[in-house]
Amino acid sequence: MANQGNCVSYALFVSWIVLLSSCKASFALTAEALALLKWKESLGNQSILQSWVLSLEDANSSNTNHCEWRGIMCNDAGSVTEINLAYTGLTGTLQFLDFSSFPNLLRLDLKVNQLTGTIPSNIGLLSKLQFLDLSTNSLNGTLPLSLANLTQVYELDVSRNNITGVLDPRLFPDGTGAAKTGLVSLKNLLFQTTGLGGRIPQEIGNLNYLSLLALDENHFYGPIPRSLGNLSELSILRLSGNLLSGNIPPNLGRLSKLTDLRLITNKLTGFVPPELGNLSSLTVLHLSENNFTGQLPQQVCQGGKLINFTAAFNNFSGPIPVSLKNCHNLYRVRLEHNHLTGALDQDFGVYPNLTYIDLSFNNFRGELSANWGECQNLTVMRIAGNMLSGKIAVEIRQLNRLAVLDLSSNQISGEIPVQLRKLSKLLVLSLKDNRLSGQVPVEIGELSSLQFLDLSMNMLSGPIPYQIGDCTRLQLLGLGQNSLNGTIPYQIGNLVALQDSLDLSYNFLIGGIPSQLGKLTSLERLNLSCNNLSGSIPASLSNMWSLIDANFSYNNLEGPLPDSNIFRSFQPSAYSNNKDLCSGLVQGLRPCNATRERKSDGNKKNRAVIVVAPIAGGLFLSLALVGVLGFLRRWRSSNLPEDRSKSSSREDPFSICYFNGRIAYEDIIKSTENFNDKYCIGEGGTGKVYKVEMSGSQMLAVKKLNYQSRDGEVERLRSFSNEVAALSELRHRNIVKLHGFCSRGTHIFLVYEFIEKGSLANMLSSDKGAKDLDWEKRIRVIKGVAHALTYMHHDCDPPVVHRDISSKNVLLNSELEAHVSDFGTARFLKPDSSNWTTIAGTYGYISPELAYTGMVTEKCDVYSFGVLTFEVMIGKHPGELISRLQSLTDRCIHLEDVLDARLSLPPGQQLADKLSCMLTIALSCLRANPQSRPSMRTVSQLLETKASSDSGILYGSPLGLRNL
Repeated sequence: MANQGNCVSYALFVSWIVLLSSCKASFALTAEALALLKWKESLGNQSILQSWVLSLEDANSSNTNHCEWRGIMCNDAGSVTEINLAYTGLTGTLQFLDFSSFPNLLRLDLKVNQLTGTIPSNIGLLSKLQFLDLSTNSLNGTLPLSLANLTQVYELDVSRNNITGVLDPRLFPDGTGAAKTGLVSLKNLLFQTTGLGGRIPQEIGNLNYLSLLALDENHFYGPIPRSLGNLSELSILRLSGNLLSGNIPPNLGRLSKLTDLRLITNKLTGFVPPELGNLSSLTVLHLSENNFTGQLPQQVCQGGKLINFTAAFNNFSGPIPVSLKNCHNLYRVRLEHNHLTGALDQDFGVYPNLTYIDLSFNNFRGELSANWGECQNLTVMRIAGNMLSGKIAVEIRQLNRLAVLDLSSNQISGEIPVQLRKLSKLLVLSLKDNRLSGQVPVEIGELSSLQFLDLSMNMLSGPIPYQIGDCTRLQLLGLGQNSLNGTIPYQIGNLVALQDSLDLSYNFLIGGIPSQLGKLTSLERLNLSCNNLSGSIPASLSNMWSLIDANFSYNNLEGPLPDSNIFRSFQPSAYSNNKDLCSGLVQGLRPCNATRERKSDGNKKNRAVIVVAPIAGGLFLSLALVGVLGFLRRWRSSNLPEDRSKSSSREDPFSICYFNGRIAYEDIIKSTENFNDKYCIGEGGTGKVYKVEMSGSQMLAVKKLNYQSRDGEVERLRSFSNEVAALSELRHRNIVKLHGFCSRGTHIFLVYEFIEKGSLANMLSSDKGAKDLDWEKRIRVIKGVAHALTYMHHDCDPPVVHRDISSKNVLLNSELEAHVSDFGTARFLKPDSSNWTTIAGTYGYISPELAYTGMVTEKCDVYSFGVLTFEVMIGKHPGELISRLQSLTDRCIHLEDVLDARLSLPPGQQLADKLSCMLTIALSCLRANPQSRPSMRTVSQLLETKASSDSGILYGSPLGLRNL
């Protein structure tokens, strides 16, 4: 039947050819219809083209019923003037559409479809074309130079594709190979290693009638062509989301009709030319996420028409443009993460249309003036991380549409205005890290929509108002590091939506812990430390199944811990410095059914075991360092061989061991037969890891540092002390547990829990292991690492930066859950000291700024996490792709081009969406500018919300990445 159908189709085409040869009058019309039918045939059977049928009777007459086909419009003579199939879900390519058959075509609109392949070069034959929109498809390859022949076109839009521009001839000097085919897929682009291809054609500057040019969200390289300054009719120029570099051509300031200029997310550098201030018609100017320096154009709003201005995530310095003060039409301003200066109460005016402003992380001074109360359309106001002083203006109560108010990390003083009760739509209120005093207003309980409330690190006093329990949508409540007193209101137990954190630490709270807190079953982090709480920890808290971290230390608590594995899994320091807590299964706490026993030497005199109640990890670190450094000094001061021999024969008086439990030094030496290689399960740059089976079938992993020459001794000790210091303070389900450490004689080792499946790197390198790690498990691994880093960066004080996140340092247990390990290069970020360091980490995972400058921030780990995520998805380290991945932030990625080929493609759309979202998040972590990378807390939130449901949108939520 199929062959018969093909014969009929062929016969029909032969009939048409014969018919055309005898029908001179209707030749042009029939040629157009046949060209459309030929294209339809190449596209396959698609319902949207069902009306595209031409009978022999019609072809033999003067009827022009192809003009009645869907998406086709003709002039009075029956010649096609418009092909409009936008938003129809059309699939296929343009390769079989004969553009030469449409001499009168004025409009070609195929936007928002699923077209693939390249743009044919014969599109330049449409000499009368005025409108060309191929945006939001999956077109690839290069822009054909023949577009320069479309001299009548006034709108050219190829945005949101995978187009790479015109290939630089230096790529393929012989004109062969890939130069002929172009880079036809994202995969080819990613594997491009020279960085010379994909430039915007200079010839576009010849399209004199062009009023809209949209090339955004593609893969164009190189500079912005100066020839674009010749497009005198241009009103919209969109080049965002590419890989463009170099400076903005100053002659763009000659485009007097330009109203919309978008250059977001490129690699542009240098000063923004002051000539842009000449654009008096400008309404939209987007400069964010580049590497601009110098000052913003002072006359950027000279014409007074600017409504949308973003310059965030750059290196701008100097004052706010003077023209902004009287730019009353502004509705959106984003200048965060720069080095801008000025006075907030003097350099900004009144903006009645303003809906969104973010000035965070600059160097602004001044006060929050009453003028901001007149911006009554504001929904988001972020001015965190500046040097604002004075009080919070009560006029803020007029902002009845405000959803996000973030004034954190400033020097604001005075009391929290009770007038905030008027902000009924408020979702996020962050006033942390200021100098606020007085009491927490009871009126905060009226903010029933509030989801995020952080008042920590201030000087607030008085009781916690029980009315906070009425904010039933809260997901985070931070009141720590204040001077609050009184009891914990039991009404906090009504906040059943609390998920991220409940922090009441470092206050003067008294009384018992309310049993109602047990209703917070979604809470992940609870911190009640450093108060004067008394009584026992309520048994009801064992219902808090989501807890991954809790701290009850430095209180007056007593009695048994709740009978729950959750409470037995917390670090012993979580219970330290209390009155008399007891538990038979938590190290450092006495058994509840026994009195304290006096220590006895007995026959354990010669065993190097220290069993003590948990104290600060810093003390253990100090003792260890005293021992090993003392030993090192004595060793180096010994000049004679006999002296060294004598000292080595004596027991080292500085030796120290600490173990969480009765794990003896001699037991480890015996079980490993003095660290025989047959027990070795891994080896790294600093030492070997041994599998140790203790009595009672307890399995441990022991990392023994290499014995080195005196020149390498300091580095060995530094690695040891770093790991002890970091892990003694860390307790998280996705971080490997440190049981103890030892420095005795020539032996320096650390004792960890044994993680059954070994490293993620080994799993991915094995075909069997890779298949065991299906897509859902890989998503879980990535989330686990993200949660661990979030805890280290945001829930530790001071924050901990790992500096060596790699697949070798992620271990998998029997359930294939991730555990971050190897903290030998970890650093504590202390705000009052330098965070410069020597280069550390694994090649291929190190962030650019760490490699080039040695500056350590949390964003170093964020970059490494991005590389790791791609490695998990691809199945191997991205290698040379990293430089391309770093430049492809916020861009569409075809899953089939990058996913591990050893696994089948995701069977369902939902899983494919999760993976797509995960890759998009990973790309954002690879941005060259560390300030433009998301925080790990943001990454974790996105992975839990977006990657758990749809890949959709990374933007829009108050806590999202950005909303440009």
